[in-house]
Amino acid sequence: MDYTGSSEIDTRKVTTLRLLEMKKAGQKIVALTAYDALIARLLDESAVDLILVGDSLGNIVQGLPTTLPVTIEDTIYHTKAVVNGAKRALIVADMPFMSYQVSAEEAFRNAGRIMKETGCNGIKLEGGKLVVDAIERLTEAGIPAMGHLGLTPQSINKFGTYKVRGTDKEEAKQIYNDAKLLEEAGAFSIVLEKIPAELGKKITQDLKIPTIGIGAGPDCDGQVLVYTDMLGLTVDFNPRFVRRYARLYEDIKNAVIKYGDDIRKKSFPSIDESY
Repeated sequence: MDYTGSSEIDTRKVTTLRLLEMKKAGQKIVALTAYDALIARLLDESAVDLILVGDSLGNIVQGLPTTLPVTIEDTIYHTKAVVNGAKRALIVADMPFMSYQVSAEEAFRNAGRIMKETGCNGIKLEGGKLVVDAIERLTEAGIPAMGHLGLTPQSINKFGTYKVRGTDKEEAKQIYNDAKLLEEAGAFSIVLEKIPAELGKKITQDLKIPTIGIGAGPDCDGQVLVYTDMLGLTVDFNPRFVRRYARLYEDIKNAVIKYGDDIRKKSFPSIDESY
C-alpha cells in the first residue's frame, strides 16, 4: 500500500501489542469509524491505525436518533464488510446495547460470536465497574476488550443529555477509578468520550494501556472521530471536538445536481460514453 503523506508509517498489521508499543514510544494512535468495505479500504490506505465499527452505525447508516436499537446482527453485517476492506488497521466492533449487560457469560457468548463471524480483532464495551466481570471473562478467553468511559451513548436515557461528563469532582473520580478497574480487568485500551481535558490527561498518564480520546483533550494516546463528521458528510452535528477536514456533503450534493442537469439537458451520456 502507498501511505502517501507520511514517511514514518509502520506498514505491519496493527495489533493490540502494537498499540501498547505506540503508547510507550509516544506515537499517537489514529482512529476513525467505518461501516463498509469501501470506506474501510480508504481509511486503511490512509494509514489509520484503528477502525472502530461503532454502534454509531445506528445514527449514520440507519438514521436512528440513538444507538440503542442496533442489534448484534447489524454489528456483524457491518463489521464483516469493514474486515473485507481493511488489511492493516486494528478493527474493533462495538457490542450493542443489551448484548453484554445481562451477565459476563452472555457478554462472552455474544463477543465470541461477533469475533468468530466477522474476523475482527477486538470488541468494545461501554461502562465502568459494571462491565469489569465481562472484560475479565473475555480477556481470559482470548477476546481483546476495549473499554469506553465518560459520555457513553448507550446510557443516554440515564444521562438525559449529551453534555460533558466528569465536570464535578465526584463523577471525575468515578471515571478515573473505573479506568483503573478496566485496566486491571484486562482491557487493552479505553475510549474516553467528552470529558474535561485535564481528566483525560490524568487518566492517560496513570494508565499503562492506551487511551483513545473523542472530546477528551490532546493528551490522550490517540484520537477517534466518526468519519462522516470528520469529512463533513454530516451537517447537523457540530460539537466542539469535531474538526472538519472536508465538506463532502456540499461536494456530493453539487455533483448529483450536475449529474441530474446533464441528463435532463441530454448531454449525458455522450456518443463517446456510449457503446
